[in-house]
Amino acid sequence: MSIAKVIEVSSSSPKGIDDAVQSGLLKVATTVKNVKGAWVNEIKVTTDDDGRVTEWRVNLRVSFVVE
Repeated sequence: MSIAKVIEVSSSSPKGIDDAVQSGLLKVATTVKNVKGAWVNEIKVTTDDDGRVTEWRVNLRVSFVVE
């Protein structure tokens, strides 16, 4: 029998959504063992005055198996 737990984290990147997700997961994995996956709950952007995207932000629900 295994039990999974889900935590919610926010991550950002100036490069794009993929990088924001990857960097968030890598950071979580430094302190949480057995990360198994994530759901992207929300995607946000910040822009400059001309409307160009300057930063991508994601909210992630990260699941991991509890030992």
